[in-house]
Amino acid sequence: MLRLLQESYVSKSPIEVIYMADNGSVTQRSIIVNEINGKAIKVWCLLRNEKRTFKLDNILSCGFKDMRKRGLAQ
Repeated sequence: MLRLLQESYVSKSPIEVIYMADNGSVTQRSIIVNEINGKAIKVWCLLRNEKRTFKLDNILSCGFKDMRKRGLAQ
């Protein structure tokens, strides 16, 4: 997962994440990673059109829309 987040950071490409908020609600977001630190990422959220901070522990999954085109599919 960290590798995909880093790829979004380097390429400034949107990535899809499924995120669980602290209250237990789950959302799917398109984001562009702006900063990665030890426990969180700072992103531009395309759903909300604003800066957000997501806890890494709360990201359930992530991926580019078409992983095969990026050469990241396993």
